[in-house]
Amino acid sequence: MCPTRRLPLHVLAAGLALAAPLAAPFAAAPAQAQNFFERLFGIKPERPPVPPRGVPEGAPAAPAAPAEPGTAAPEAPRAPPAPRGPVVLKAPAEESVLGQDLQLNGLAGTLKLERSGGAVTARVKLPGTKISQPTESCTVPLAGGNPIPLTAEGKPEGVPRYEAAAAECPLRFDLTEGAVLVSTLGSGPVCTFSAADCATTPAGMWGPAAATLIPRAGEFDAARGVADKAVRDNYKVMTQRARREDMRPIVTEQAAFSADREQLCRTYAREGAHGFCHLRVTENRSLSLATRLGANTAAPTAAAAPRKPRPKPAVEGMNPDAAGGGPAAE
Repeated sequence: MCPTRRLPLHVLAAGLALAAPLAAPFAAAPAQAQNFFERLFGIKPERPPVPPRGVPEGAPAAPAAPAEPGTAAPEAPRAPPAPRGPVVLKAPAEESVLGQDLQLNGLAGTLKLERSGGAVTARVKLPGTKISQPTESCTVPLAGGNPIPLTAEGKPEGVPRYEAAAAECPLRFDLTEGAVLVSTLGSGPVCTFSAADCATTPAGMWGPAAATLIPRAGEFDAARGVADKAVRDNYKVMTQRARREDMRPIVTEQAAFSADREQLCRTYAREGAHGFCHLRVTENRSLSLATRLGANTAAPTAAAAPRKPRPKPAVEGMNPDAAGGGPAAE
């Protein structure tokens, strides 16, 4: 047997003293040593990822990433531009009603405006109901059926206006295109003729019969869109120019316009089929607003109806002279 080699005591003591501080961390925390080698050799990440925290409500949004060089930033949606000035439709021509036989709501009575020299006269038969028998109808001719001289009042609301202030039933006539808006000048809307046993309510739209209007329903509908827009634009201009203390009457008046128009036109014969009354009342409203805004109604700035579409150009390979528009013969 080989004898066991013994180290000197002073060498053994020095080795133990040197190894003690190196082994202490590994003995106290073996998990730290394991983690050290795992991180060293890429076995797992240094620490688990921290989950993102929730963004508190009301926190400001993160700023948008800057646009790449050479690319334009997206534009924000723009509000429709406000009208620069009042929109003026074409004023009604007197020739459109002179000599025409018009009826209240296109149903009853007769109204005929005529030119006599430099003046305008009216022949009017007012429809009504008997005072003694309200279920029965009656008719009263003003001035015994003779022409009534009318007084021209100019265009205080953008359209020609005439008045018959001396008639048995004082009336005002505001012209529209092809019709007349009639209102009373007396103390109330009813004119009573005791001798004829007849009570009449002449206020309203006097225009053509429904049978002549229905074929033009498409034309009226297109023009109605233009007239409605003109009213809205003129209303916007008026509110922009008005002082704060004057805003409430303007808003109230505009809000009541639709209801007043419906009340006036709902009794016109077959209004729902042609829309003639609604169109003419809207056009007059637009001209009235333009006049109040100081516009010159003699110089229209918008057409009363959209222009007719232009004919499409002939397609290549088609014979424009052929009746059926078929391919050209080779």
